[in-house]
Amino acid sequence: MRIMWWGDQKRADITNKALRKFEEKNPNIKVVGEFAPSSGYFDKLNTQLASGTAPDVFFLGGNVVDYANKGVLLDLTPYSGKELNLTDMDKTMIEYGTFKGKSLHISAGANARGIVVNTELFKKAGLPVPKDGWTWDDYARTSKEIAQKLGKGFYGTYDFTVDGMDISLKQKGKVLYDMEAGKLGFEQKDAEDWFSYWDKLRKDGGVVTPELQVSNPPSDTSKTLIVTGKVAMTLTASNQLVALQNLTKDPLTLVQVPRGPQGTGVVFESSQGLSAYAKTKHPKEAAMLMNFWINDPDAAKILGNDRGVPVTSAMRELLKKEAGPVDQIIYDYTGRVSEAAKKEPVKVSYNPPGFTEYSKLADTTVQEIAFGKKDVKKGVEDFYNGVVKIFNNNK
Repeated sequence: MRIMWWGDQKRADITNKALRKFEEKNPNIKVVGEFAPSSGYFDKLNTQLASGTAPDVFFLGGNVVDYANKGVLLDLTPYSGKELNLTDMDKTMIEYGTFKGKSLHISAGANARGIVVNTELFKKAGLPVPKDGWTWDDYARTSKEIAQKLGKGFYGTYDFTVDGMDISLKQKGKVLYDMEAGKLGFEQKDAEDWFSYWDKLRKDGGVVTPELQVSNPPSDTSKTLIVTGKVAMTLTASNQLVALQNLTKDPLTLVQVPRGPQGTGVVFESSQGLSAYAKTKHPKEAAMLMNFWINDPDAAKILGNDRGVPVTSAMRELLKKEAGPVDQIIYDYTGRVSEAAKKEPVKVSYNPPGFTEYSKLADTTVQEIAFGKKDVKKGVEDFYNGVVKIFNNNK
């Protein structure tokens, strides 16, 4: 049986170690691993799928919808409850991998987005560190206060208009893309409300300047002003906390995203996951390998958090016992998100078709508004019309 994934040599080493452990527990099954850098991985996979030589099991990310629509993924439903046990997996994770009633994708790791907070800046400003349960009004007020109290060159938050838009929609019971209906899940007014919130906060001085947002993007851990102690807060994925904390002496923590009308809108999100090839000659063994990945304690100890925290609560608890201080914050945070999602469930959302084009357009729109080239109304009108066009071209 063949399995393919993307990543660096470190990921390859631990993945191969886990595969050897699987073979040890299942002596009749031989697994051959292949990997490629993320930049060329999907080209390689697509070539193999086109020629009918795809691996029995392969990893997919946020583009799983494209492969589900192509009909190249094995329906794992017949193996659920037998070779594959999903009883301890978060419900949102199961839903994420289910398309039109078929189980096509098993998440291999999870993240939960939240607000990373530089607690040292709050200490210097004489302000209490935020707590779960706060609102967007609280977020705006806190961002302005940090900037005012610490003075020139300090800011309360990065601008995460683009990365946070799907969260703001979920907080209203909407989504970026409604896969079941096959259409966009939001209106122009929804986008206008969200863009306006950030425009006002920028004008009030709580947000980094557009120049700094471009030169020191929050997505680049080596450049982000969170680690240099110039920005107090931003949106991040929980698994980024380790990389950020490694670059600063300032203590960092994670707080839930501010609440909207229908809660935080944040659930566990699949970082990536396993799917089986529809034409595999080893469907049962593929299901057994996936079950090992998510439920076996030895697998959890070997794989750790490399692809995000484990997707089953028992494996998270197992790793939490041996976790260092920063990982402990991540486990505590993801545990809180998991519990909150049970009380305030959120509709599973997917990236809209043409997501790369959508992201580029959204980034451009934010910059046009931030640099004063367009006002919010005109910027959002052009953005929404552009999104509709991208969506229609990629359906």
